[in-house]
Amino acid sequence: MKDNKKVVYWLLTGCLLIFLMVIVGGITRLTNSGLSISNYKLISGTIPPLNQQEWEEAFELYKQYPEYQKLHYHFNLEDFKSIYFWEWIHRVIGRLIGIVFLIPFIYFLIRKQLSKSTIKKALILLALGAFQGFLGWYMVKSGLVDMPWVSHYRLAAHLTTAFITFAYTLWVALDILYPQRKHIDKSFRNLVRFGLGVLLLQIIWGAFVAGLDAGFIHNFWPMMAEGKLIHETVYTEKSPIWRNFIEGKSGVQFIHRYLAYIVVIVIAYIWYRAKNLELTNPQKNGVNFLLVMVFVQFTLGVLTLIYAVPIWLGVLHQAGAFLLLTGMTFTLHRFSK
Repeated sequence: MKDNKKVVYWLLTGCLLIFLMVIVGGITRLTNSGLSISNYKLISGTIPPLNQQEWEEAFELYKQYPEYQKLHYHFNLEDFKSIYFWEWIHRVIGRLIGIVFLIPFIYFLIRKQLSKSTIKKALILLALGAFQGFLGWYMVKSGLVDMPWVSHYRLAAHLTTAFITFAYTLWVALDILYPQRKHIDKSFRNLVRFGLGVLLLQIIWGAFVAGLDAGFIHNFWPMMAEGKLIHETVYTEKSPIWRNFIEGKSGVQFIHRYLAYIVVIVIAYIWYRAKNLELTNPQKNGVNFLLVMVFVQFTLGVLTLIYAVPIWLGVLHQAGAFLLLTGMTFTLHRFSK
């Protein structure tokens, strides 16, 4: 039987692993561990240093790059081990995702358990996974040249591709789980699509905030500073002004803050519009989940900002974005043709 439950379990396992990888990636970022492994070995890199000599060799390699020379010059071997762990586990999960997607795909192909449509979609997934791996290497490379941090543009590309890969994997699984779809007013479907677009923009600017460490400034809410809805550095930090909204810490945080309000308003409007439609239970559940999750995520964002990005809150906020994207993907699928 083609596109059976095993195929669905395979795809949902992939979704779970991508979710786990993004969470570990968030911890890696927040603990400043991402540049601890400065070389890339696809096979042998799976095994961490196993003895004192290997650890010392890895540490000596780390010392050759800007992060140690400019930021972590006080580190000893034990300090290095603590940051090495998170980057190593992040890369191991990435390799595991590749195996989980590729080997079952070959198995299902041989057993002829995939429809032509699912084969095409699975090939797209494999391409997205390979591209995601390339972007991870490309991102790390930017922090090994002269500055001890990665490009926030490359970080945003890496993170956003992970979110898109997850959403598309979930979409393919939903195509199999729900082959029949109820016809819905086109304007409402376009509204949900618009909501997804705004959410992806917010995710991109969230990555900009992370890449620039912009969450560690203006730790007030709802003001950006005491008595100010907008901080003056939004307009003075970069020249020309528009660059501040993609490269300046204040400007990037400003966009992320106020896009959050737009996301809340759009999702609340989706929920309001849906009240006047005759919906199936999955459609109702999707819309209701969106409304609850957007307020949970908004609250997490405010707390993360106020408390200056403690690791646990930063990770929860990133997980919340993932769950919100899950809800948006599910809802759009249930309202699509």
